[in-house]
Amino acid sequence: MARKTYSEDFRRDAVELCRSTPTATVAGIALDLGIMDTTLSSWLRAAGVPIRGHSRPRPPTPVGDETPEQELARLRARARDLEDSERKLNTERDILRAAAKYFAGETNW
Repeated sequence: MARKTYSEDFRRDAVELCRSTPTATVAGIALDLGIMDTTLSSWLRAAGVPIRGHSRPRPPTPVGDETPEQELARLRARARDLEDSERKLNTERDILRAAAKYFAGETNW
């Protein structure tokens, strides 16, 4: 199998995506970007970014028996997760835009 080469911009964007989404795993981000998780891990090591493994599942919280403080904590955690997800999606969108721009410039039609 031929070895793939990735541009420095793509590598930098992938590492930044890992930095900006602390709740995401390396395997999940690699899958989203269409690269091997070992490749992304090596880029992270080279950049000095700590590598996160599998995310721990959160225990279910009963919604009906919550105190107001517990509900507030749960909703804040949910808001934080949604903000992380939005940040990840925005970074992925920017990566895809840059890739589309790059490949559009390479065509010789």
